[in-house]
Amino acid sequence: MTEQTAVAPIAGQMDEIYRTESRRVFATLVRLLGDLDLAEDALQDAFAAAVKQWPREGLPTNPRAWLVSTGRFKAIDGIRRRARFDASLPVLAERLNDEPGPESGDGDEGIEDDRLRLIFTCCHPALAPEARVALTLREVCGLTTEAIARAFLTAPPTLAQRIVRAKAKIRDARIPYRVPSPAELPDRLDTVLHVVYLVFTEGYGASSGDSLTRPDLSAEAIRLGRLLVELLPEPEAIGLLALMLLHESRRVARTSPEGDLVLLADQDRSRWDQEQIAEGQSLVRRALAAGRGGPYSLQAAIAAVHAGSPTAAATDWGEIVALYDRLVGLAPSPVVELNRAVAVAMHDGPAAGLALVDVILAGGELGDYHLAHAARADFCRQLGRTTEARAAYERALSLTEQDPERRFLERRLVELAD
Repeated sequence: MTEQTAVAPIAGQMDEIYRTESRRVFATLVRLLGDLDLAEDALQDAFAAAVKQWPREGLPTNPRAWLVSTGRFKAIDGIRRRARFDASLPVLAERLNDEPGPESGDGDEGIEDDRLRLIFTCCHPALAPEARVALTLREVCGLTTEAIARAFLTAPPTLAQRIVRAKAKIRDARIPYRVPSPAELPDRLDTVLHVVYLVFTEGYGASSGDSLTRPDLSAEAIRLGRLLVELLPEPEAIGLLALMLLHESRRVARTSPEGDLVLLADQDRSRWDQEQIAEGQSLVRRALAAGRGGPYSLQAAIAAVHAGSPTAAATDWGEIVALYDRLVGLAPSPVVELNRAVAVAMHDGPAAGLALVDVILAGGELGDYHLAHAARADFCRQLGRTTEARAAYERALSLTEQDPERRFLERRLVELAD
């Protein structure tokens, strides 16, 4: 075997390790080093060392532990090299060198999970609400600034500034890297739930790229959701976990073997994960039994109606519209209104849905949201308003950056032309 053929499998394994482990390694390095920027530099140094050593020496038995240890010592070495310019750095280097290493951590399954700690740090009340979410998506999940900006319908430079300011606030205010005490948890939970759901949303429907989903992000969000339910079994934490499980149960049916988008009405329901559905429905009942149904619990109840329908035609759209009515009253937003409009169209016909979507688009907040224009295009298509449908499909196509969605919209335009 030549050196080149020997290196190729290692490179593929390293890519997979970076994809699945880099943010876990980063979270542990934050705990060990106490600084987000220092941990990010250490992470990059550790992977750079792996690129040089692993093809020559082979994969270590525990790649994650190797990366954490290497990153930590690279950071300490870097601090010592800079010590002659800053008298405080030698003390810091010795403190980091004397602290317990990664082998003394709590383990992957402990409640005091490093990524959970990092989420609560990034969601600290001292940070602005929008900065908490942006920072957590960037630092915990490794999403790019551009991807986060699309999730917020915000300009990337604006998001970048939020992240920079938030990191500076954590450093300057010495915000602790820990899970809050039981007395503090309820007030901190809402933002954390929002962050976890945004992570799941990016995994369930990737904002860009050649794949409709990112299963690694979905799985990580569900794992964090389970940790939150164990840590604080509040109805909304339970409702969020139910919602994620019910959506995730449909993931494999959402794409064709070629990777093309398959709409809910056309999905092969035999491919839905029945174990996830059963667990999700049980959690919905548990969340709603508390009598304090919040936004996540109501969304989970909507997903449960879909999951319990043997066919698309058997879906109880009247029940779904009623649940959306409650959701709009509790947590109004243009996206919730759009989803309600789609449900109304399924219950009362495309003309009713089109009237609602036109009002939403007239409000201006979803003018650059491709799904709003795609919904309008579909209603116009069903009503035979071909010119309007084509214009709306073209507008949606110009706004989406996800390849499966682009192919779907292009097919719709071809069908209109035919």
